[in-house]
Amino acid sequence: MRDLARNSPKDSAPVVAAVARWLASHPEPGTIASFAALPGEVDLLPLLSMEPGRRWVFPKVEGEHLAFHEIRDPATELLPGAFGIREPHHLTPVIDPRTIEVFLCPGLAFDQRGGRLGRGRGFYDRALVLAGPGTRKLGVCFPWQRVADTHPEAHDIHMDEVIHG
Repeated sequence: MRDLARNSPKDSAPVVAAVARWLASHPEPGTIASFAALPGEVDLLPLLSMEPGRRWVFPKVEGEHLAFHEIRDPATELLPGAFGIREPHHLTPVIDPRTIEVFLCPGLAFDQRGGRLGRGRGFYDRALVLAGPGTRKLGVCFPWQRVADTHPEAHDIHMDEVIHG
């Protein structure tokens, strides 16, 4: 999957449009966790200007966990951080993960049952355990990242839906 991520097409626009359609059909969630894309991941940053009425939060690696910070201007508030990922500036407001209503989650692969193959460090699995009971977990990927089986382990958190454009 890492080789596919390096060598496959990466047009985020169709996936962003699919996520935007999902958001338009679900106007009630106000706080949405997104992510700053690594190479091979869908770039969701256009959603912030498409959905300015929502509160957008982004993860920041803190030790073995993710802290979520509110972002209003990604150009100035997302800076290079752990593992080369753009993360929120340390002065941006920290958000309680239990208040996040939708998590848009990256991954290397997703299967038909909502299984998610991450990058192996478990950051998202640990963060999603803290989510509130009604929180929606949406995997976001390119179509080539859909696989028959991600071979989930007991600690892996499944997605409620996978959006792939």
